[in-house]
Amino acid sequence: MFLSVQEFMTFTSQLIVERSAKGSRASVKEQEYLCHVYVRNDSLAGVVIADSEYPSRVAFTLLEKVLDEFSKQVDRIEWPVGSPATIHYTALDGHLSRYQNPREADPMSKVQAELDETKIILHNTMESLLERGEKLDDLVSKSEVLGTQSKAFYKTARKQNSCCAVM
Repeated sequence: MFLSVQEFMTFTSQLIVERSAKGSRASVKEQEYLCHVYVRNDSLAGVVIADSEYPSRVAFTLLEKVLDEFSKQVDRIEWPVGSPATIHYTALDGHLSRYQNPREADPMSKVQAELDETKIILHNTMESLLERGEKLDDLVSKSEVLGTQSKAFYKTARKQNSCCAVM
């Protein structure tokens, strides 16, 4: 028997929520996915299923935001018996599309990405400066050699000129 993706996600989510304590957060690896679960103290729970690269902190921020809004918009009596067909919570689609890119949805991720980019730029700048420093060192040593050679040329020319007198 093969499960559809929807059936797999529903089954896995229900199983993880049933095995999680109230007031807990957890991330469970299932195949190539990470299932982030948040069960509130009032037993309202949510699960985000994402690939392993999606930041856990962002997933839990999304869960907390969605569950808070859901608990304010949907009557608590409907929680245990409701289904997507009977409960109208329209904000979920907006949150899911906004959180597709964790950098844009989460200010901390955005700052971290900017810091990473700045580190790369600084690293490249430092490498360029070191290369320039090496080139400057080469120029200084070449100029010292030229200085020494010109002094030697000057002394030789003076010797040559001193032996010959103009009459």
